[in-house]
Amino acid sequence: MTGYVRVDWRASLSLTGRVLLYLAVPLFVPVVAALRYGEGWTPFLVTIAVTTVVGYGLSQLDDDHDLGAREGFLMVAATWLAVALVGTIPYIVAGWGTGSTLADPVNALFESMSGFTTTGATVMGDIGVENHSHALLLWRQLTQWLGGMGIVVLAVAILPELSVGGAQLMDAEAPGPGIEKLTPRIAETARVLWIAYFAFTVAEMVLLYGLHLAGFAPEMTLFNAISHGLTTLPTGGFSPEAYSIEVFSAAVQWAIIPFMVVAGTNFALFWGVLRGDPLSLLRDEEFRFYTGAMATLTAVLTVVLFVGPSLPGTGLAGVEESLRHGLFQVVSIVTTTGYASFDFNGWTATAQYLLLFGMFLGGSAGSTGGAIKMVRWLVIAKSIKRELFTTVHPEAVKPVRLGGRALDENSIRGIHAFTLLYIALFFISVVVLMLDAGRIGMQLEVLDGMSAVAATIGNVGPGFGVVGPMESYKLFPDTSKLLMVFLMWIGRLEIFPVLVLLTRAYWRS
Repeated sequence: MTGYVRVDWRASLSLTGRVLLYLAVPLFVPVVAALRYGEGWTPFLVTIAVTTVVGYGLSQLDDDHDLGAREGFLMVAATWLAVALVGTIPYIVAGWGTGSTLADPVNALFESMSGFTTTGATVMGDIGVENHSHALLLWRQLTQWLGGMGIVVLAVAILPELSVGGAQLMDAEAPGPGIEKLTPRIAETARVLWIAYFAFTVAEMVLLYGLHLAGFAPEMTLFNAISHGLTTLPTGGFSPEAYSIEVFSAAVQWAIIPFMVVAGTNFALFWGVLRGDPLSLLRDEEFRFYTGAMATLTAVLTVVLFVGPSLPGTGLAGVEESLRHGLFQVVSIVTTTGYASFDFNGWTATAQYLLLFGMFLGGSAGSTGGAIKMVRWLVIAKSIKRELFTTVHPEAVKPVRLGGRALDENSIRGIHAFTLLYIALFFISVVVLMLDAGRIGMQLEVLDGMSAVAATIGNVGPGFGVVGPMESYKLFPDTSKLLMVFLMWIGRLEIFPVLVLLTRAYWRS
């Protein structure tokens, strides 16, 4: 039967092994942190050893590295699964014998997959340096930073042997319908994206710690500044604080908002800005749609928060607070960052449904954001407008244009198919999650279940009720957690690169 397989799986897994070998390098960062704070570094040395051995073994499967589109899909899907599995080791080893939630392999896998896919959902009900080491929390933040721009895009940037098949890899891995080729060489394009990503990360760290030194943010220590810099740009949302951004001053909350907006923007647009064309942002139709959607949702939510009742002790005092928390949560949810400046579990049902709606929007194509993506909604809106026009004028030929260019009809059908599949998976998963919760007697409200699924398949993080911004996913049974691990995995890779592996046509035809 082997002779009928049309996919060179050895080449795919060999390159996955190469990526794992390089994953050992960032694992030294928490080792340094452990030495700095006088903490145990054994979990990370064990992980480095396992990563090196497994990575080397896989890399020896093939030395040709000849990637086609099929091999690219397999390599990308396998790499994200492999790094998530490796990422569980520090949690399990560190939690062994301590009673920690993360000592359980399923919980550790949930936390690791949530990290690398930049989802930000957590099973840690006791987040904080008082309960976990600085080194372990830093590893948790670092998984999001690596996963933000993408493990595979990073590999394309630094591994010359991947450059030959780099186009297939970036097409399979980069969030959104596609990211334009900025430079003649794929590897150079990947490096440009990572340089911009790195620069914005450092800028945020400097700003946040600068606020601390200036006396505007006493809680924003150097460790917190580094941690939040590592988790904002990847739209990750992991915070070393149990109450997320709520514990920080208003100055910190205002300072983080523009970086979340940047993280949800197509990084290719910053290339134009750096080349001396700052108006390229405003000329981009998707960017205008992206910022317009967030501005509209913010305006509505601000009014709802200002005039609407809240639970006792959760009210907002004045226009500034309503605007700040409304803007912060809209940007955080739409870009799928998942930070919380306020416990929105206490907000009205109207406010919560507005945020649930925002979970399906997503950032721009070519950003680190998740969910369906703004460009898809823009194309769907334009195609609906065209259908209404051609209903009245059946003889008219009216292409759907984006940025002045006519879109290929196959691309439009692909966007409709993806969106339909995304929504279908959402509803099916909600039903399965509710049934599984009922199986163990867990009281799960429908809105809570819907938000949990939307937050995991969209890589958002927090939801409502038992999975609210100050809660965790630890109460779910292992079967539900594994379902959500799967949703995070396929959501990060935009569904098709994973689901196509389950078809017979992929392997045989």
